[in-house]
Amino acid sequence: MIFAEVWGHRWLLANFLRREISGRYIGSISGLLWVLLNPLALLVIYGFVFAVVFRVSIPELQGRDFIEFVALGLWPWLAFQEGVQRAVVSIQSSAGLIKKVAFPHELLVYAAVASTYIIHMVGFVFVLLVMKLGGKDIHFAALPVAMVFIFFQVLFTTGLAMLFSALQVFVRDVEHFLSPMLMIWFYATPVLYPASLVPQQMQGVMALNPMSAFIDGTRDAMLYGTTGSGFNIAVLAAVGVAVFVIGRIVFRRLSPYFEDFL
Repeated sequence: MIFAEVWGHRWLLANFLRREISGRYIGSISGLLWVLLNPLALLVIYGFVFAVVFRVSIPELQGRDFIEFVALGLWPWLAFQEGVQRAVVSIQSSAGLIKKVAFPHELLVYAAVASTYIIHMVGFVFVLLVMKLGGKDIHFAALPVAMVFIFFQVLFTTGLAMLFSALQVFVRDVEHFLSPMLMIWFYATPVLYPASLVPQQMQGVMALNPMSAFIDGTRDAMLYGTTGSGFNIAVLAAVGVAVFVIGRIVFRRLSPYFEDFL
């Protein structure tokens, strides 16, 4: 049903996707540069603070340096964070179109999330290539495994994006609530540190954070060549699909009332 709907409106979705990407980057040299420069700037800051100033040494990294470790967690996180933040206002910002044209409104959310992931995954692959050319041991043979984790992360992101974008139509504070929530979520996710450093009594809480598993799975595949257990992948698949389905159900229930509140 979902795939048939998307396929039936593929040209409209492609147009929305083109609009998202071109509106943000095409024709703007600075926009294109910041796709890479903003994450790289964050990476340099984190590296300087933790590796140079505090001289953090983490044996759990198994011989990999701090910059490698953070880089391969930072790009998937930024794709998730920006995907949710851009999608949450996608319905509200397209009020005129929604009032004039009948189409599945979730296509706007899909385009916002997809465009963000496309851009950040280009940056992710670029960083992998730079590391490889710099002599780092990057396991490109495990890239398909990393893509599996990223695929289910995309489903998870899209589900949250549909939920929040629908609520944003009725409660305009949702986008403001998201900023501090995502900041707290970032530090609660092992992007800057391995999950093994979390105290044992907090490991159960960490296990409830899907982003921890998505990012660890992607990073471990590329840094260590690990594939993850079939059970863990199945659990993440179930979480990604469940959040997507729940988000879509809520979105579909609320979408008939969008025009009245836009």
